[in-house]
Amino acid sequence: MRRIHNPALMLILLALNLNAQWLTNRTPGIPRTPEGRPAMAAAAPRMPDGKPDLSGMWRINPNPHLGNVTWDLKPEEIQPWAAALSRERQNNLGRDYYGVTCLPSGPAYSFVTNSEGLKIVQTPGLIAILYPDLTFRQVFMDGRSLEEHPNPSWMGYSVGHWEGDSLVVESNGYNDRSSLDIGGHPHGEALRMTERFHRTNFGHIDLDVTFEDPTIYARPMHATTTMQAVVDTEMLEYVCAENEKDRAHLVGKASDDPAVELAPEILAQYVGTYDLTNPGGPGVLAVGVTLTGNELSVDHPIFGKVPLRAIGEKTFSTFGTTVLFVEDGGVKALIFRVAEGDLKAIRRP
Repeated sequence: MRRIHNPALMLILLALNLNAQWLTNRTPGIPRTPEGRPAMAAAAPRMPDGKPDLSGMWRINPNPHLGNVTWDLKPEEIQPWAAALSRERQNNLGRDYYGVTCLPSGPAYSFVTNSEGLKIVQTPGLIAILYPDLTFRQVFMDGRSLEEHPNPSWMGYSVGHWEGDSLVVESNGYNDRSSLDIGGHPHGEALRMTERFHRTNFGHIDLDVTFEDPTIYARPMHATTTMQAVVDTEMLEYVCAENEKDRAHLVGKASDDPAVELAPEILAQYVGTYDLTNPGGPGVLAVGVTLTGNELSVDHPIFGKVPLRAIGEKTFSTFGTTVLFVEDGGVKALIFRVAEGDLKAIRRP
C-alpha cells in the first residue's frame, strides 16, 4: 500500500505548536499572575478612545468549520458544480490546498488554524493583520465604504467599524482562485465576508465569521471559533515554497484504491475513542471513531468528521491516507500511515 502525505489530514491530526522567536524577551505591559505567567482571564486592554485593543500575537483555535464550512447547508443549497469541484479536490489528495501550492490562502485566513499565528497592529484609523507567510490585510477604520467594483485580489479588501466592544470587519474583492476551507469548497468574485472580533478578556477573542456568495450558495455560511493570545515571543517568517516537499508525495487519487463493502457488524467493532500521542507537542489527542449507517468516520473533537473509505476489512482510506485498525497483545489501536511514518492511537478500554 503506497504511503501518501495528505496535508489537510495532517492538519486535522496534529495539535499545532507555535513557531516563534525572541524567546528570552517578555512581552511588556501585560497582566501576569504572581508566578509570572500571563493572566489570560484579566480584563481586556483598551485604546485611549476606550475601544478594546486587539493588538498582539494571536493563534486561531481549531474549529469544526475548518474542513467544511458548508456543513450546515443542504446538498440542494450548493451549486452542483461547486460540490463536484470540492469532491475532486479532495480526491486529488489536497494538491490544490494552499499549503501545497504555496499560494495565499485567500478568505480561509479568517478562521483556518495555522502553526505560526498572526499579529494584529491596531491604530485608530487602520488595523493591520500580519501573517508569517508574508501576506497581510489592511482594515480601514476611517469610515470609507467597500469598493463597488474592486480589482480581484487574493486577500481581498476590508473596512471596519465598532459596534459596542465588537470590531466588525466587512471584506470583498476576492479572486476566485482560493478555497473557503481545506475541504476545497470554492467561491466566486461575488464573495462577501463579515467578521466580528470580540475580546472577552486579555487572553481570548471570540471570532464570528459569515461567508456570503449567492452565486454558489443559497444562504450564508457561518463559522465561529476563538483566538488565543500568544505572548513572550514574536512571529517567525514562513516561506512555503522555500522547502515545500508535500507535492511529490501527492500522487494518484484517493479513488485509486478500490472500495469494498463491509457489514455493519464489522464496522461497529472499530467504534470507540483512541488516544493519540500528540506528534506536534505535549499531551494526548482524543480521536473518536463513529459509525453512522454504513459509514465509518474519524470524529475529531475539534475538527469534526473525516469519512473513512473501506479498502479492506481492517484497512481504510481517507483522502488517500491509509488508516489501519490493528490488535497487538489484546490492545486495539488505530494507525494513520503517512509519509512521515506511522501515527498510532491506542483505543480506550
